[in-house]
Amino acid sequence: MAAAGDGVERNALGQEVGGSLADWRPPSRPDGRALEGRFCTVERLQAGRHAPSLYAANTLDREGRMWTYLPHGPFADFADYHAWVERAEGSVDPWFYAIIDKGRGSATGIASYLRICPEAGSIEVGALVFSPLLQRRPAATEAMALMMGHAFALGYRRYEWKCDALNEASRAAALRLGFHYEGTFRKAAVVKGRNRDTAWFSVTDDEWPALQGIFAHWLDGANFDTEGRQRVALSDLTHAWRAGLENTSSAR
Repeated sequence: MAAAGDGVERNALGQEVGGSLADWRPPSRPDGRALEGRFCTVERLQAGRHAPSLYAANTLDREGRMWTYLPHGPFADFADYHAWVERAEGSVDPWFYAIIDKGRGSATGIASYLRICPEAGSIEVGALVFSPLLQRRPAATEAMALMMGHAFALGYRRYEWKCDALNEASRAAALRLGFHYEGTFRKAAVVKGRNRDTAWFSVTDDEWPALQGIFAHWLDGANFDTEGRQRVALSDLTHAWRAGLENTSSAR
């Protein structure tokens, strides 16, 4: 039986069917506009503008841990990396962004929309490359909130996060950001000559208003002390919210 909140109806035969979307229209695809936040700006990736600072920031990951679960990287040198960014800049799916740390005034990470499917109203966030300068910073969380909010503002119904099922950091990040775990597709891909089982997560448009409020609360200046340490963890807020949704659903 369909989950609560799906707008389940019954047809003339008494069968359960999905709720009517007669008034829904496919959203537009992402465009070149920048997304402005307090800690960061998310703007269309440009090799000439962003590649030098991104490469410098990425080299701070001395062991290359950030590339393990990605289909690209690590890169031999700046020329190799610049060539990849040039190709990424011209891509429309994935649609790549640079994340600009406002405190530093430079790009410290990359994110993208991908598997963009306006006809279904679904879009995925992925190809995340967060340098050590962005990892565990408020700007990283804000960038994800900005991209999620923009997707729903465009009219998408479903926002996806997928990762290698063995990538514990990515799975934890998805849950921290309020995504719902949907399951794992076994033997879903071959990446860098290795098997990949893919874990799927999602947020839907009806969940966004509450999640938007959670992000706003966490990102508010009152949630950080004078040394920039969070007073309330985002994971505490999102996990409590998800638990409340699940309890409400199971009680029906």
